[in-house]
Amino acid sequence: MQLKQRHIAAIYLITPPFTQLNTPYPATAYIKGFLNTKGISSFQSDLGIEVTLALFSKKGITAVFNHIEQKSITYSYNVQHIIQLKAHYINTIDAVIAFLQDKDPTLAHAICKRNFLPEASRFQHADDLEKAFGNMGIQDRAKFIATMYLEDLSDLIKDTVDENFGFSRYAERLGRSANTFDELYEALQQPYTFVDTLLIEILEQRLQTVNPIMVAISVPFPGNLYTSLRCGQYIKKHFPHIKVAMGGGFANTELRSVTDVRVFEFYDFITLDDGEAPLENLYAFVTKNKTVDELKRTFLLQDGQVTYINNTHVKDYKQGAVGTPDYSDLLLSEYISAIEVVNPMHRMWSDGRWNKLTMAHGCYWGKCTFCDVSLDYIKLYEPVAAGILCDRMETIMQQTGQNGFHFVDEAAPPALMRALAIEIINRKMVVTWWTNVRFEKSFTRDLCVLLSTAGCIAVSGGLEVASDRLLQLIDKGITVAQVAKVNRHFTEAGILVHAYLMYGFPTQTEQETIDSLEMVRQLFATNVLQSAFWHRFALTAHSPVGLNPSKYHIKILNEQPGSFANNDVEYEDETGCDHDSFGFGLKKSLFNYMHHIGIDEPLQKWFDFKIPKPKVSSTFIEDALNEPEINTLKPNSKIIFLGNIPTVSYFTQSKKGYSREMATLHFYNKRHIQKIQILKEQADWLLQLLPLLQIGDQPLLTLQDVMNNYEQQGLENFELFWDNKPMNTLYQSGLLQV
Repeated sequence: MQLKQRHIAAIYLITPPFTQLNTPYPATAYIKGFLNTKGISSFQSDLGIEVTLALFSKKGITAVFNHIEQKSITYSYNVQHIIQLKAHYINTIDAVIAFLQDKDPTLAHAICKRNFLPEASRFQHADDLEKAFGNMGIQDRAKFIATMYLEDLSDLIKDTVDENFGFSRYAERLGRSANTFDELYEALQQPYTFVDTLLIEILEQRLQTVNPIMVAISVPFPGNLYTSLRCGQYIKKHFPHIKVAMGGGFANTELRSVTDVRVFEFYDFITLDDGEAPLENLYAFVTKNKTVDELKRTFLLQDGQVTYINNTHVKDYKQGAVGTPDYSDLLLSEYISAIEVVNPMHRMWSDGRWNKLTMAHGCYWGKCTFCDVSLDYIKLYEPVAAGILCDRMETIMQQTGQNGFHFVDEAAPPALMRALAIEIINRKMVVTWWTNVRFEKSFTRDLCVLLSTAGCIAVSGGLEVASDRLLQLIDKGITVAQVAKVNRHFTEAGILVHAYLMYGFPTQTEQETIDSLEMVRQLFATNVLQSAFWHRFALTAHSPVGLNPSKYHIKILNEQPGSFANNDVEYEDETGCDHDSFGFGLKKSLFNYMHHIGIDEPLQKWFDFKIPKPKVSSTFIEDALNEPEINTLKPNSKIIFLGNIPTVSYFTQSKKGYSREMATLHFYNKRHIQKIQILKEQADWLLQLLPLLQIGDQPLLTLQDVMNNYEQQGLENFELFWDNKPMNTLYQSGLLQV
């Protein structure tokens, strides 16, 4: 049906259900920011949060119960339990959602009494979990209880009205490793599910309002795929004049060789990799300003065949030219902060609203053999200047009213993190941020202090297999001992450390799996690691392992590419180790270690089958941390002073008939007073130097500059003075060498 009202936006950008409840997935905001630079009007929707709010409302939950009552089915004990508490769920759902949206914080008192909300199976181990949380504040405790309440309702929905439902993974099973389109296609021929109906009702309202020329659907994960297809299916049937394009992380990794023509019953186009240039050219094509041959990295149907067009003369945009992400149109005040697990880093994913930004496109390392390093989103590395990043941060903070940032980098470069921290401090920005890093030796004690001062609160990074042999095979470029030292630097600077762990890498033996767990145990025991998660190794087609399997002693089971998704690859590990049997024990031990439970217990405690004893020294990590760190004086290092100028008092020191003039410098910090005693002439020099080291508009001095200044004052033995104990403790007052 042709709509007659004017276009509110030429392009309608959609994130289909479901990604996160606490913050919008950033892809559409990135694209909208780019389209702004081109004068192309756009409107964006996160249909995930909109469907969630429609479902988890008094009206939505009432409809769920009414739907259940129309069926003559014998349900599980848990479902019957929830049905009997129907009135309590209907009467409390709106209040709980408002609380999780931070609109009614006083409700926390009622929630924490545990007699306000109904409780079903998710509360079965609630007492143990609350102990695991420790003496958490009333708001956090109430968020956790309210989240379990929602999870109970989620279980009800999944067990009764929509088997595919999940808060962040709707119908994920259908999209994961779907070599053929058959199962998905069959599901899409079925009548709408309960959640489908809600989605389509909201989508129709938005289409009627926006009246776009084109819809661009971002599909970052397998859990978004089914709903994206439902959106495309509805648009192509009821709004055939609107062209539908699909892109995002799922297409970039899974659909690079798609050939099934049925996919294009749901989408008109599929674009790959960075979306800016492809979407710009696609919009020009749809509006008849460019020919089909001018498309970039785009699949479409031509003469009944799936055709890929990539005009290489069309260049991608540099990161400095893609514009500032634009979060307008999104319902920023409606997102839900939840606490669903006790993992501290995973909590950051679900609690609080974070503005998403990227420091650099791609990965500066780009060698890890398990990673998709052959794809552009990894291999094409391009950093963004610190000044541009801070400009974007300030714009986004003004737009959203939020000063928390999650930099979604593959691995944030240490040099750029240093530059960003200096720029943040120079602008006196009050921000908090976290990101993903490589645990490399560039993260010195002083750099970590600088990052913390600039608002960095957490980092996550890949320790992966926690075995030096396998880390070398993975080409990670780190060692376990190095990771321990770097993690101590972060931890002592007040930055939470989360490690991604991996088991089941090709050629990994049972002994190496247990030795890896022992390494992890020691990292928690020495308190240089606060959070972690075990992942089972998955082979992908675009990784070095997938591209050269014989090198890693694995056999690909099905080498014929499918007609739909092609990324996850089935294989056989010729070493014959049963990696899957270790999964439960690894995760169980980690859950306990994160709460300082069972750290000194034998590793056998976590497994119900016989495991080998660790061959790693029980003091390996402790010994590594006790190794003296060589503090090499690098002439090009920047010297920064973040503290307040100290006060000084002078005195004469006499010993065995020899006297010398001394000075005591008092550094007044936020939490303590630090004092050092040095020679008077050195103190006088330091007092005139420190203002020159403070971050401002003037260029930062290098260590060589500082040494030259020292010698120009007629002082001697700079290295001896600079590397002695009093000066080495001044990092606590903000004197840093980075």
